[in-house]
Amino acid sequence: MKWKGGRRSTNVRDARGERVVRTAGAGALLHLVGRRFGLTGILVLVGIVGVLWLTGLVDPSAFLGGPVQTRSEPYQPSPEEQELFDFVTVILGYTEDTWSAEFRQRGAQYTEPELVIYTEAVNTGCGLGQSAMGPFYCPADRSIYVDLGFYDELEQTFQAPGDFAQAYVLAHEVGHHVQTLLGTSQKVHAMRGRPDYNQFSVRLELQADFYAGLWARDNQRYLDHGDIEEAMRAANAIGDDAIQGRVRGRIMPHTFTHGTSEQRMRWFNKGLSTGRMEEGDTFSLPYDRL
Repeated sequence: MKWKGGRRSTNVRDARGERVVRTAGAGALLHLVGRRFGLTGILVLVGIVGVLWLTGLVDPSAFLGGPVQTRSEPYQPSPEEQELFDFVTVILGYTEDTWSAEFRQRGAQYTEPELVIYTEAVNTGCGLGQSAMGPFYCPADRSIYVDLGFYDELEQTFQAPGDFAQAYVLAHEVGHHVQTLLGTSQKVHAMRGRPDYNQFSVRLELQADFYAGLWARDNQRYLDHGDIEEAMRAANAIGDDAIQGRVRGRIMPHTFTHGTSEQRMRWFNKGLSTGRMEEGDTFSLPYDRL
């Protein structure tokens, strides 16, 4: 992919030097009470906390550990990692150009998301984020979170190498941001708890794949031969059926939340081939026709 020399987004926060720590908090209080008053004192304290919890005045999780905080430490990335950091800032800039123009055509203004690059763990508006989660979007703070180490996993574990495979993953998360701006994500999240919620989650994810394809179509001038195949390999590798087959050895369709490999590739390709947002309505089709 042609990206060197491209405009870098200014909406990137480098949090790689931040370390998440949990303070002793109320857990230390339990220890002190136990030393001073023994088991009776602990039981009394727990009873008080229980009453406060039932009245909504305290979060009992605080007594399992203090609040999550961050501390800054020196961080020196390798040259390879720094180049990858530069790459994602340019890709984010490409998405900003595409979606700003798309929203402008519809008489609206595109609000750009923030991209947070971190290592291991990070505080977010949606709670504690961890590398094991992979790249994710938090609608509460309208930010995308990426540990660059995921791209090594994408290549080695998922067998999906290539810079455009990496770009596809980021464009998919930007797709979730677009869904938040349009109100789609809020409608789906409001359905949590429903027996068919997973089906709506699949629809949301496939639409984000469609939006990633739409972005790819708008940026074809930056693509090299084989780039689309890289994205398709990535979409194929992270389908629910592919992941379940590899991890569990069996496939359980009723637990799908992102869609099958075939669905993810097809909806990405549909965005790429049509370039029209109206073609990405994954919510009007019967579920078995997605």
